[in-house]
Amino acid sequence: MRHPPPKELLQFLEPYDRPIRELALATRSLVLEEMAPCAENMYDAYSAVALGYGSSERLKDGVVHIAVYAAHVNIGFNHGNELDNKKGLLQGTGRRLRHITIKSVADLRNPAVRQYLRAAYKLAGMKEATRDFKDVTSVVMAIYPKRRRPLHNAIPNKQHARGENPREGARRSL
Repeated sequence: MRHPPPKELLQFLEPYDRPIRELALATRSLVLEEMAPCAENMYDAYSAVALGYGSSERLKDGVVHIAVYAAHVNIGFNHGNELDNKKGLLQGTGRRLRHITIKSVADLRNPAVRQYLRAAYKLAGMKEATRDFKDVTSVVMAIYPKRRRPLHNAIPNKQHARGENPREGARRSL
């Protein structure tokens, strides 16, 4: 692995099931193949682990981000509205952001994913903006005190006996 994950990132991903952890790390590797050298900003946020990539630690300089959820990973494009969506992979209707949902490593093998990453890199002028970077600079930007994390596949006996969905109960309790 050319850019090994920082220990903090591995800690942030611990609550996720192994397939999602592996998918998140594979997505990170692909993004770094196309974006490095760059700044990598890590957030252990409320509803997802998020990784931002850009020319500095400043949020406004972000180009691409990864969001890790319980059942999938998103590759987000901070100015996705400006990218050509001929391949039809970009999702979202907001003013700027677009994303590609990654549900398996096979999704990462789609050549169009790299094409979108390269287009975002070029659009942001990353080659010039990161000309003084030697490699990837990883920084923990924020650790949110309250987090909603996926529950592993264990179902607590009391909730199961009452026919309740423990995942819904966990969401309400936070």
